[in-house]
Amino acid sequence: MDTPNIRICKHCEAPYDWRRSPSSSLKMTYCGSLCERADLGFTIEALLADSQVVRSAWRELLAA
Repeated sequence: MDTPNIRICKHCEAPYDWRRSPSSSLKMTYCGSLCERADLGFTIEALLADSQVVRSAWRELLAA
């Protein structure tokens, strides 16, 4: 077993290989996006997607 790649999930405390984690932003912290969302209340990916929507709305308002 490749122990340098095995981490313990911050939420569920299960061991996981961080290289295989489906969490796009916090691979070294959570075993997956479900644990990321359960622990934080949101996923970083969803938070970034929301901020891009707000930015485009401001661009339209400022361009007018």
